[in-house]
Amino acid sequence: MKNDMKYEEAMRELERIVARMENEEPDIDSLGEQLRRAQQLIKLCKAKLTKTDKEIKDILESDGGKE
Repeated sequence: MKNDMKYEEAMRELERIVARMENEEPDIDSLGEQLRRAQQLIKLCKAKLTKTDKEIKDILESDGGKE
């Protein structure tokens, strides 16, 4: 998985995987691969959200809460 993938791209791909699993009979041969990919995408999204949360907190703290 490319590390420069945007959050929105990862979410769209994850949504496509979930939709395929919900709407189609999963292909047993590729089910494990799809689940691994979904796990990678979830990890990427979580990391991006955590990083963004930290950046926002750092910005707010460095500003001292002043408006």
